[in-house]
Amino acid sequence: MGIVINFALIIAASLLFFVVGFFVGRYFLERIGTTKVLEAEERAVQIIQEAQKEANEYKDLKVTEVNQEWKKRRREFDQDVAVKNNKFAQLQKQVRQKENSLKKQGVELRDTEKKFREEQKQLEHEIEAVKSRSEELDRIIVEENQKLESISNFQAAEAKQMLIDNMLTVAREEATETIHKIHEEAEQEAARVAEKTLLGAIQRISFQRATESALSVVHIQSDELKGRIIGREGRNIKAFENITGVDIIVDDTPEVVILSCFDPMRRELAKLTLQKLLIDGVIHPVAIEKAFQDAQKEIDDVIMSTGEETLSSLQIPDMPAEVTSLIGRMKYHTVYGQNLLQHSREVAMLSGLMAAELKLDARLAKRAGLLHDIGLVLPESEEPHAIAGMNFMKKFREARVVLNAIGSHHGDIEKDNPIADLVDAANVISSSRPGGRGAVTPEGHIKRLESLEEVAKGFPGVIKTYALQAGREIRVIVEGENVSDSQADVLAHDIAHKIEKTAQYPGQIRVSIIREKRSVAYAR
Repeated sequence: MGIVINFALIIAASLLFFVVGFFVGRYFLERIGTTKVLEAEERAVQIIQEAQKEANEYKDLKVTEVNQEWKKRRREFDQDVAVKNNKFAQLQKQVRQKENSLKKQGVELRDTEKKFREEQKQLEHEIEAVKSRSEELDRIIVEENQKLESISNFQAAEAKQMLIDNMLTVAREEATETIHKIHEEAEQEAARVAEKTLLGAIQRISFQRATESALSVVHIQSDELKGRIIGREGRNIKAFENITGVDIIVDDTPEVVILSCFDPMRRELAKLTLQKLLIDGVIHPVAIEKAFQDAQKEIDDVIMSTGEETLSSLQIPDMPAEVTSLIGRMKYHTVYGQNLLQHSREVAMLSGLMAAELKLDARLAKRAGLLHDIGLVLPESEEPHAIAGMNFMKKFREARVVLNAIGSHHGDIEKDNPIADLVDAANVISSSRPGGRGAVTPEGHIKRLESLEEVAKGFPGVIKTYALQAGREIRVIVEGENVSDSQADVLAHDIAHKIEKTAQYPGQIRVSIIREKRSVAYAR
């Protein structure tokens, strides 16, 4: 019983405590909630005020930026308007000037037209006066002629013919004296004119020949390589010139380097050396020396193979190796603009063909023709190249016929066999043929002949023109009815003079005028 009472008291106390705690907690919760609400409201008010402040500041900033942009656009607009106004003002000024100029020209044109009308009227009056004066003079002349005929007992036609005959006689005498005088003066001035002409011809061809004989052009990939060729402080170009013995010219010409030397072998060797350096891309003194040595070996191989190929193509056996090498060296030598190897091959072939036709030893003729200029590739000496070549070939026990042909092809010694005459003739043919010494291509030679024919075609009365003898003669066919004998002489001199002024040619060109007259009659 006591336990139950205690339990009931505990429960009652617990309930009382719970109720009291509930009301106390609720009171505190309401108090805390009210405080939080007040703080939240204050915070909200503060946030709103800060937001309004930031918004006002942002608005002021944007307004300032817009004002500045507007002012900037306004300044640009004002400047653009000012520029356009200036241009418009200038255009207006130009238009006013043009209008004034046109007005002035109009006034001048009207004045000129008025003056022209006045002059035209005056000219018409003068023409009428001249006509009347001419009619009066004709009448007076007729009357005077009639008086003269009655006084002299000569008709007008007879007097006219007599006067013409007298004038022709006097003119012939004066013309003969003039021609004789001109002929004497021409003979006196012949030497001076010939010397002047020769000097002019030498001046015209000297630069081209010197350029072809002394310069070689090497093409490079880009102008950047020019700096590497020169090197720092010019050490590469100095080393190149010292090693090769050839001057190298590096100028502003795009992608081109020029090698200068009168020795064609040295120039070819230097060209090959430079090409090897450009391929390797490494340029310095040691590399230059190595490339030069490699180029020497390559050139030696090319020389020997060229000599062997030449002997094989001409079917010339049993040639010493030293002579074969000299034949290959002919490839890099020129004589009067003609390649020495090509010239020697031509002489050999011509000599062999002519010897075969004459039933002579064609083998010896070809051998002599190929070796006739061997002295030109030997070291320089005081002897003529024909004698030097003959003495050199004596060391190899060359045939006597061949030795005589080599030594006599320029008349230094007498010829003692027919083959020597054939070699001499073949040498002249190869040297003097069109394009032989002058590096003229067949196309260029044909164009030169056509240009000579066109020069003559431009004269009146010319029917046909023909360039003959490799351009050394021009034959011109003219109309016999329209060109007299005396006019033909004048025409020949005129054509020759025009050729001298417009064409370039060696030696002289003969101009021949052919005048044809055909008389036709019919027997019925």
